[in-house]
Amino acid sequence: MDIKGLDYNTQRERLILPEYGREVQEMVQYAVNIPDRRRRQRFAEMIVGVMSRMSTATQEGGDRRRKLWDHLALLSDFQLDIDYPFDTSGAARMAVRPQPVPYPMKDIPVRHYGNMMFEVFDRLKEMAPGKQRDHLVRMTANQMKRDLMQWSHGSADDEKVADDLARFTDGKIQLDLDKFRFERPGHRETPAGNNRNNRRKR
Repeated sequence: MDIKGLDYNTQRERLILPEYGREVQEMVQYAVNIPDRRRRQRFAEMIVGVMSRMSTATQEGGDRRRKLWDHLALLSDFQLDIDYPFDTSGAARMAVRPQPVPYPMKDIPVRHYGNMMFEVFDRLKEMAPGKQRDHLVRMTANQMKRDLMQWSHGSADDEKVADDLARFTDGKIQLDLDKFRFERPGHRETPAGNNRNNRRKR
């Protein structure tokens, strides 16, 4: 929708460094077009002073000042012809966005448990019965229930967890629901003595 007299940010030029706002970027664009070099230099130094006051950093070292001048060069798209107190040629690297990290798309039967949980299922298949496996089974079952609650809008069936755990461990792990007790929602295992609920109420 285009309403006469209204100026939307979505219709404006993209901000190069949003942390400085549109006013600073427009000041830099104005400085680029100042014909007199001496006046352009003074105006650029004034802009850096404004940027310094806007910056949340408190250190006044040379690295901070260099960073401000690098930012000025970036804001001008390296078109501001002035005498920089620092070499700003390396500032171009700041504008290069890192390559996106590819998401590991593995073929798993269901997405709501996630790839890491299926790695745990594989680990459970190989473990011998004992305390370590029992502990991992307890942690795994409770995490599965939390995952189901998130995907099922707060509801999860204990039998569903037991069935899935048996299914994805090729029947190696069988939960006895008559004896197994799931954690309360929101509860996490904590080292003894660190649980606030164990403190005596005053």
